[in-house]
Amino acid sequence: MPGPGKKPTKLKVVAGTVRKDRAPVDTVDLPLVVGVPDAPDWLPNAHSIKEWERLAPILTANKLLTEAGCSILGHLCALHGKVVQLWAAGEAPTGHMLAQLRNLTNDFGLTPVAQGKVKPAGKDAEGNKFASNGKRAAG
Repeated sequence: MPGPGKKPTKLKVVAGTVRKDRAPVDTVDLPLVVGVPDAPDWLPNAHSIKEWERLAPILTANKLLTEAGCSILGHLCALHGKVVQLWAAGEAPTGHMLAQLRNLTNDFGLTPVAQGKVKPAGKDAEGNKFASNGKRAAG
């Protein structure tokens, strides 16, 4: 079985963990979305539109939404809307639907575990307060 997928370079940059010696070769650098995009007109219900209006500003502010990612964000929001509709109707969504929703939220860094891997945009790394700057202690 394959292991977990590789973390996108943009997430590594935001998290401050990018390393030149481990930089992937021949990667595509997708343009970031500037400004919060409007919800797509194909979203199926009010719950999905509300989820778009909640997530798009968060992802844009943290520089996690690319032009290519808008479509998959729409799918995440549409699936969220369908799941909410099922719960509201007293029905349970399928395990497959919930697994897909969880995978999509992980892809955007929206779960607690994924959140811990991404630092907010504009926040500089504090560095290692225990580092001695390459100097050995006398003694």
